[in-house]
Amino acid sequence: MSIQVRVRLFAVQRELAGRRQVNLELPAGSSIEVAWQALVEQHPVLASGRSAVRFARNGTYADPTEILGDGDELACIPPVSGGSAPEARAGQPNRIIELRAEPFGLEVLAELGQRLATDGDGALCGFVGRTRATAGTPAPGQEAEAARHAGRLVEALDYEAHEVLAERTLAAIADEIETRFGVGRIAIVHRLGSVPLGEVSVAVVALAAHRDAAFEAARYAIDELKARAPIWKAEQFADGHVWIGSPARTGPAKEEA
Repeated sequence: MSIQVRVRLFAVQRELAGRRQVNLELPAGSSIEVAWQALVEQHPVLASGRSAVRFARNGTYADPTEILGDGDELACIPPVSGGSAPEARAGQPNRIIELRAEPFGLEVLAELGQRLATDGDGALCGFVGRTRATAGTPAPGQEAEAARHAGRLVEALDYEAHEVLAERTLAAIADEIETRFGVGRIAIVHRLGSVPLGEVSVAVVALAAHRDAAFEAARYAIDELKARAPIWKAEQFADGHVWIGSPARTGPAKEEA
């Protein structure tokens, strides 16, 4: 017997393979690692990146030993950059998780604060990330390309995401914030597509009764987003681009210590 598995490729892997999707026929009982080896047989150029790759099965992070089923989607997660509609929870809508294709500026902090604030909130802590001119740390395998652009100014960032898994990851981070810091009103909004120099790419807003909790919640949100969310960025230069990031963590830092 055999199974059919749809493999999705992102960012640098997509560019190396020249494809966004690869359909594999595998023996029944095959693991994710077996699927990776079958993928590499078709696209040997991907082999060197294995140590930095994480996997998601049907939109959830998965161990390479996990067994695949017929019709599964396997996402190969390259180093990350470190949902599309607001998520309402029981009672008042106190969480906003969005991936936006349209630009937004510093006013997003006021927008998100107004959507979330209650009379019990004495503190609002906001964070925005902007495209800067100086280059970041290249993803594994991108060192040579980064060296070619050394000393040049970044003109824009290009973002792409595994949107379903990104939304789930951001929701999990929001759950952790509520458990750890007692902060239930949190907004995490991230751009997709091209973000020119000086424009905003990510915004976080945390509201709480007291400032310490709001500060801690906002810091945790952006730090964990950068480490875990399957959102990739490429620094755009006048004559090329470089993918930026580190291998994704699949859970909170303390769980993997």
